[in-house]
Amino acid sequence: MRPSQSVFSPSIAAPMAEKRPHVHSCGDHQIRDDYAWLRADNWREVMQAPQALPADIRAHLLAENAYCDDALQDTQALQKSLVAEMRARIREDDTDVPIEDGQYAYFYAFEPGSEHPLYARRILRKDGTLAEQIETVLDANALAKAHDYFDLGAVAHSPDHRFVAYATDCQGSEFYDIRIRDIKTGQDLPDHLISAASDLVWSADCASLYWIWRDENNRPKEVRRHRLGEDPGKDQCLYREEDEGFFLNLSQTSDRRYILVEANDHTTSEVHILDADMAEPVLQCIAPRESNLEYHVDHAGRDFYILTNADGAEDFKIVTAPQNHPGRENWQDLVPAKPGTRRLQHRLFKNHMVRLERVNALPQLIVRRLSDGLETRIAIKDEAYALGLEPLFDFDTPRMRFSFSSLAQPEQIFDYDMERHTRTLRKTQDIPSGHEADAYCVKRLMAKAHDGEDIPISLLYHKDTPIDGSTPLLLYGYGSYGITIPASFSIRRLSLVNRGFVYAIAHIRGGEAKGHAWYTAAKGIHKPNTFHDFISAARDLIARNYTCQGKIIAMGGSAGGLLVGAVLNMAPELFGGAIAAVPFVDVLNTMCDETLPLTPPEWPEWGNPKADKDAFAAIAAYSPYDNVAVRPYPPLLATAGLTDPRVTYWEPAKWVARLRDMAPEAGPYLLQTEMQAGHGGLSGRFEGLKTTALEYAFAIKAAGLSLL
Repeated sequence: MRPSQSVFSPSIAAPMAEKRPHVHSCGDHQIRDDYAWLRADNWREVMQAPQALPADIRAHLLAENAYCDDALQDTQALQKSLVAEMRARIREDDTDVPIEDGQYAYFYAFEPGSEHPLYARRILRKDGTLAEQIETVLDANALAKAHDYFDLGAVAHSPDHRFVAYATDCQGSEFYDIRIRDIKTGQDLPDHLISAASDLVWSADCASLYWIWRDENNRPKEVRRHRLGEDPGKDQCLYREEDEGFFLNLSQTSDRRYILVEANDHTTSEVHILDADMAEPVLQCIAPRESNLEYHVDHAGRDFYILTNADGAEDFKIVTAPQNHPGRENWQDLVPAKPGTRRLQHRLFKNHMVRLERVNALPQLIVRRLSDGLETRIAIKDEAYALGLEPLFDFDTPRMRFSFSSLAQPEQIFDYDMERHTRTLRKTQDIPSGHEADAYCVKRLMAKAHDGEDIPISLLYHKDTPIDGSTPLLLYGYGSYGITIPASFSIRRLSLVNRGFVYAIAHIRGGEAKGHAWYTAAKGIHKPNTFHDFISAARDLIARNYTCQGKIIAMGGSAGGLLVGAVLNMAPELFGGAIAAVPFVDVLNTMCDETLPLTPPEWPEWGNPKADKDAFAAIAAYSPYDNVAVRPYPPLLATAGLTDPRVTYWEPAKWVARLRDMAPEAGPYLLQTEMQAGHGGLSGRFEGLKTTALEYAFAIKAAGLSLL
């Protein structure tokens, strides 16, 4: 028994889920699943009405919650302290930098004690200054008052500043309700759009709102046009996506001339455009979908500017196309592809284009003057950091806005003059309880992978922490969908670091830290490279004396939870504990069930085990749930959300049940299910701290540190 196991001593017996033999087909294969009963037959209903969960499943999940609470009972005071100190780092009366739009500047603001923001505005005077008076457009706290869970999705004011459309989710299921408020009266119109995604775009004349309808399987399937004051049941469907593997997104070009309808899976996209000024909307396809062709569209002047991987541009390039003939045959290279430099995002202004790139796990911003192609890179000197493009409504302006932070440096918002190449600091994230960035060390390391590749690792620790091999370390990873975890600032992780932890982010394959090839090298049948990289990172950190075997806490969420489950099966001895947040661990069963919300769009990422025997074999070989065995598993904390449409609650529930049955002498295995929340956990800026406190208290306890 490792030391971390000896510190857990629950006073009640662990729930033992009943085994109910069940066999189902996946292509030519038969899969036995004794815990399949934990998947409610009425799961669609449960997504929107959690009280509909069958009694036997509810009883089991509540028993798991009680066992988790009991096992962590001695951390209750610690959890309260963690919440208090994390909350003390949050400015309670915080306000975003206002975004100018015509006669107003809009912003989000928080009042002291509030969980949710206000959407507000101030009059923009002709001299560019803002009036003192603040007008509240929308108060999310008032909207949330009657609900156990509340998420304010998109908020979009109309171009004439008369209305605001807003999307709310009160279950965590990501089925949004859309309402439209008259800003002057503060009253909502009778219009009520249901079963929606959160995407919202106004027509130029403010008479219509474009939105996306979700079907019963929670898939965004139709782009609809709602005319204000008319029956939503008669909304015009402008586009319906017939392929179950493609989802829809709705957005607008930087100049707001075109509305964009994008259909995509993880490897292919297709964009249709709609003139925002058109009284009777007609969609035009930029380029018909081609397998493995991705492209993303913006517009300025008389041209479309398209970010794409066309013509073998694995790390993407930017091309232009005339607005009257935007087909692929007319695409002309503007910014050629450069291997190893992943073009991530581009944004247009009347005279400039800004693009966000990543090289060797570090982002960079490039400003290009459209008239002559002159390019300027915004200089950043830190060793590990994060950059982001911030939203602006202005198009005819020499100013762009970006955010910067590092693992030790709180976020800063800058306005950047693209002609003078000067930056103006608009806001620095305030830490009311105090913060000295110089008290922390930020490092970027390279670990050697099993096949010789170099794996970037970002590190944060307090300068007083001894680096002598005795220190506990939390190793965070994700490694899927090309998503790269940024080396950004977090007020939460300071609570671990200040208690002597080293915090490490492994930029493993499956993300795009080192370009698109870094992603494809751990996709489909190559997925195990993600897990090998994480293990290699752990061993490298041990070799460098940042920690030692048995003192590493592995952590990941969603697809990062798959990573945690897989490495526990492969190298459980390395870890003193593991945190799997809403973990995607039942990969084989989920990828065999095309009725689940995300399964068809996920086949390009993981493979389709029903149709491809190689995909079946690959997934079956690493799926955490299917590979549980008698192993020395460390203590585990898994979390779930009952209404989660992305990783269904039964995945971690089944996984914990099988772990407890197959390896009862290891663990313990703790499961905490939020019975009124989805993929993101508890809602609200302070309530959400409770989940982090639970996770960190578990990590501190597993590491054998003081619980005081």
